[in-house]
Amino acid sequence: MKPSRITYLAFVCCGLMLLANCQGNMDIKTAQYYTNGHQLYTVHCANCHGDKGEGLALLYPPLNDSDYLQQHRNQLPAIVLYGLSGEITVSGQQYNMPMPANPQLSPVEIAYILAYVTNSFGNKSGVVSEEEVEASLQQIKKENTSESTLVLRK
Repeated sequence: MKPSRITYLAFVCCGLMLLANCQGNMDIKTAQYYTNGHQLYTVHCANCHGDKGEGLALLYPPLNDSDYLQQHRNQLPAIVLYGLSGEITVSGQQYNMPMPANPQLSPVEIAYILAYVTNSFGNKSGVVSEEEVEASLQQIKKENTSESTLVLRK
């Protein structure tokens, strides 16, 4: 008796479910954050930073292999939410174009974007959790008198 397509499909699905269950929760969470982050990055960030994180000439900094991302990890949630103005140095190059705020993004959406950015384009920094985003935003608020006058510490 020759197995039917349904039997074959059922066998493949069971195998995939078994493999998925063998992965740790962190792997699944990382994949979820990364996938959702890619979608949000495409909508909110790619116009300036590029589809491949390459930036836009001397206007907008690259995100690929970025020393700035590593050195300012705790400030990244506030930068995404509130924007950034003033001169910054990324990989030895100075940039001075303001980054617009994204006040419509929730903490989990910011975590998704940062998980994608910090694990793409040559960056390998692990997941930025929603809890990490919330703690970072609270700390930034304590250090500043109002959200409209955020001062990011260097």
